[in-house]
Amino acid sequence: MNWFEAYLDEMDVVTILLSKTNPPIYERQFYISDGTVKQPLTIISQQELIGELKYTCKSPFEIDLAKKYMICDQIGNETDLLIGSVIRTEKFDKKFFYDGNDLGATYTKEKTIFKVWAPTASDVLLIFYEQSGNIKQTYEMVRSDKGVWSFDLSGDCEGFYYRYHVCVNNVWREAVDPYARAVSVNGEYGIVIDLKKTEVPKQSKHLPPILGPTDAIIYETHIRDFSVHPESGVKNKGKYIAFCEENTKGPNDCKTCLDYIVDLGVTHLELLPFNDFGGIDETKENGEYNWGYNPLHYNVPEGSYATDPYDPYVRIRETKEMIEALHRKGIRVIMDVVYNHVYIREQSNFRKIVPGYYFRYTEYGFPSNGTGVGNDIASERLMVRKFIIDSVIYWIKEYNVDGFRFDLMGILDITTMNAIRQAVDEIDPSIIIIGEGWNLNTPLLEEEKATIMNAAKMPRIAHFNDVFRDTVKGSTFHLLERGYISGNLKYKHKLKMLFAGSISVTKKMKGMFPSPSQTVNYVECHDNHTLWDKLAVSNADESVEIRKKRQYLAIAIVLLSQGIPFLHSGIEFFRTKYGEGNSYNKPDYINQLDWARKNMFEDFIPYIKTLIAIRKAHPAFRLKTREEIERHYRWLMLPTNLAGFFLYDLEEIDPWREIIVIFNNGLKEKEWQLPSNELWNIAVQGDQADENGLGQVSQKVLIPPLSTVILFKHREKK
Repeated sequence: MNWFEAYLDEMDVVTILLSKTNPPIYERQFYISDGTVKQPLTIISQQELIGELKYTCKSPFEIDLAKKYMICDQIGNETDLLIGSVIRTEKFDKKFFYDGNDLGATYTKEKTIFKVWAPTASDVLLIFYEQSGNIKQTYEMVRSDKGVWSFDLSGDCEGFYYRYHVCVNNVWREAVDPYARAVSVNGEYGIVIDLKKTEVPKQSKHLPPILGPTDAIIYETHIRDFSVHPESGVKNKGKYIAFCEENTKGPNDCKTCLDYIVDLGVTHLELLPFNDFGGIDETKENGEYNWGYNPLHYNVPEGSYATDPYDPYVRIRETKEMIEALHRKGIRVIMDVVYNHVYIREQSNFRKIVPGYYFRYTEYGFPSNGTGVGNDIASERLMVRKFIIDSVIYWIKEYNVDGFRFDLMGILDITTMNAIRQAVDEIDPSIIIIGEGWNLNTPLLEEEKATIMNAAKMPRIAHFNDVFRDTVKGSTFHLLERGYISGNLKYKHKLKMLFAGSISVTKKMKGMFPSPSQTVNYVECHDNHTLWDKLAVSNADESVEIRKKRQYLAIAIVLLSQGIPFLHSGIEFFRTKYGEGNSYNKPDYINQLDWARKNMFEDFIPYIKTLIAIRKAHPAFRLKTREEIERHYRWLMLPTNLAGFFLYDLEEIDPWREIIVIFNNGLKEKEWQLPSNELWNIAVQGDQADENGLGQVSQKVLIPPLSTVILFKHREKK
């Protein structure tokens, strides 16, 4: 029986918890022993707790975590010295930071080297398994510098199933390698593979140049949603390789899937998480549905999207085939990544290998929960930061990914995000990084959080702009509240800033970002209700035809504002989730991209295609710096219901030398006096759009109800 417990809380500070039921001793004395020498501890404080006495003691030397220590008192009671909160100290972090690039299983035909970072472990075993789950062989790993345990196994280990068995504080836990590059079905084991066998020819030469983030037009979808609809025309529905299928047709021979998004003209496809995640049984074909924000294995593709989840090579090869099929068509791929939390903390490999290190804790010692899913990743710790950077770089180098969308980025710290950006820039500066910079309740100083309010400290990282979203469409969380496009003029003044890339345009109106390259402009994403479903509530008194016009007005504002435009897949054909506001695990009929609906509204899509084409053809809509916007952008003072801007002095940057854009959120046609009597060309008016021009106008222009007007003057020929 242990009369007390002892924990290492700093490298030379031991905390002893003594039950008050212990026999009283007038004056306590504690000692530390490594099995050969016993030395006294210095009691530096004593505190009475409920049912316990807490002694904080100073060790005469710094503890060596590679050794085992006992703590005893003067009458012979003793207990093991256990790892306590020392793992969350700066000194521990620096002492055990390992900067090697060889964690995980490094394979060659001659041998495989296994390495795992486990500085608090007293023992680590490497266990190989049969595919049936029976243990095949066990090896003792060897501890080396920085708390890295390793084992070299001679011979060809390709296909070996393995786990680590880690002993911390006398408790054994079995874990899958966090650096595993391949796993078994449902991620139960790591698997040694030869990555050379998964190589797919790179198609990056087909990608058009991207000079900056504002050149991107992002289209968000989910791998299963994209093709699972019965009328998608795709053979491999819901799979990675659905993105490889060409000439697919839906109802009435309408284009679907890959051909459709190529035809639409977007530049980047953002895919919801496709690293291995929980919540789906990969052994069941067309089983449960999940968005994928339940990360299990960060460096392995999800198995449910593969044609064979049992073969570890298939998911890897098919993910690469998907990405290169998109590259071949000139479309870049943004990967949605979830480094802010794990699926279930208690079952995570991080916790099993280094308990208490990878997660944040409150001042009372409980796991923090800013994410709302029971755990927050402690990105500020050096080996957590290293893991995230290593993972991002791995997806770039091995899978040729072109960008990252950081889920709940506000949980992460600024230093980590900037370190990621720096590491990415060393490979390819055109790789885009965007994220959710929401300010969440996690134990990190406000000035250290990767939030919107700290955007200036992360100049090469963009943020989803919730002010843009809610000003344009109304509150995301209050369905009845209307925004500008649904008839509310209360926040019209904010559009002056939002149209300009959310930078400061006047001294009175403080901008959100130093640069237009930092705002992701959107009105709908996978989260919450679709815009169509919101309008069905906020504007329930209006006809379907009017609501369609309001939706297209919203899309036009997204595509014509300065910044990075972001479209949720299907918004252009009025995507509905039938009123469901949180569809993360709902059936296909709610989440699928409805290709029959696309066919139903086929006549509307050319309008959006033209707006996309105009944005791509005209750099004036893609200004990259605050200085450029200050030089070329002016807010127009317009009558009620109208909002717009004037782009001018464009001769050196755009085929059009002057551009006027006006939006009308009212139900009546408006007339506006033009600033000069010169002829203006009409590119967009009402439901008509043609980049080459619909006609000309002078002196005044009519702005139809619920519509957008674009006027332009050609650059004068020299």
